[in-house]
Amino acid sequence: MRKLEPVVKKWYDALDEDKMLGFKCQRCGAWEFPPVYCCNNCSGTDMQWAEISGKGRLLDFVCTSPISDHPENTDLKPYCLGSVELAEGPSLYAIVQGVSKKNKKEMNAKLPISVKAEIVQRDGFRSVVFRVVDE
Repeated sequence: MRKLEPVVKKWYDALDEDKMLGFKCQRCGAWEFPPVYCCNNCSGTDMQWAEISGKGRLLDFVCTSPISDHPENTDLKPYCLGSVELAEGPSLYAIVQGVSKKNKKEMNAKLPISVKAEIVQRDGFRSVVFRVVDE
């Protein structure tokens, strides 16, 4: 039986060291981010920790008032929620800064847009957000 390690603790410990980690499957080479114990590509379980570059592409986004106008999120404005494809392959839905209700038409016309992950300090914890970058 495989011994499971505390993934959430390792994830947050790495963020405290300004590192963003994922799992890389040793069987097929696919990446999992956020890290999960089993490869979604080949179902392999030999997953190894590896640092993620943080480079990616914003494929689509949504700017919703209940989320972007929430008082706890004022430190992140302007932002939206977007589908981000990482350079390593996996995709996730994440906070993307630099896209807002005001510029959504302009940004939508530019899709896909280059983004870069940033580790930010939130209320008592660190988190990963993405920011639109110029190429």
